[in-house]
Amino acid sequence: MTAAIHVPQGAPLSRWPRLAAAILPVAATAVVGSIATQAEIPGWYAGLNKPVFNPPNWVFPVAWTILYTMIAIALWRLLGTMPRTGPSRTGWWLALAAFLVQLVLNAAWTPVFFTAHAIGAGLIVVAMLLVMVLWTIRLSWRFDRIAAWLLVPYAAWVGFATLLNAAILRMN
Repeated sequence: MTAAIHVPQGAPLSRWPRLAAAILPVAATAVVGSIATQAEIPGWYAGLNKPVFNPPNWVFPVAWTILYTMIAIALWRLLGTMPRTGPSRTGWWLALAAFLVQLVLNAAWTPVFFTAHAIGAGLIVVAMLLVMVLWTIRLSWRFDRIAAWLLVPYAAWVGFATLLNAAILRMN
């Protein structure tokens, strides 16, 4: 691993706007997921063939609540590390863009899989999400290692979701 580069930093936003900028996009992602799954869990999803490693339904909201909290904290930390000047500023913007793209993919997966019942398309979205989460971790690492580590359980869960999505596709 390379050593962290000391980069002059300054939060681009003051405390409360930064907190809102970290919480609101993550909360919006969570709301989209919740709305898209509510009617589908007892109906369509219950009727699918699922692998033996499929967790009980109650695990998903518990896991996502913890993960969304960690994701929001990671974003809050990343927003607080914007370099004031220099070439590192471009890298920070790239890390932020990757973070936001993975949130969009996260928000997209649930309606694709649950609402549209598009299991194959859902697999493509969740695989892209996994790549973007891993890339976000890599890009965030040089600016805030705690923020990057906060995303590791998320990457593991999305990896599991990718495997689960692939198994459901194969079985249905």
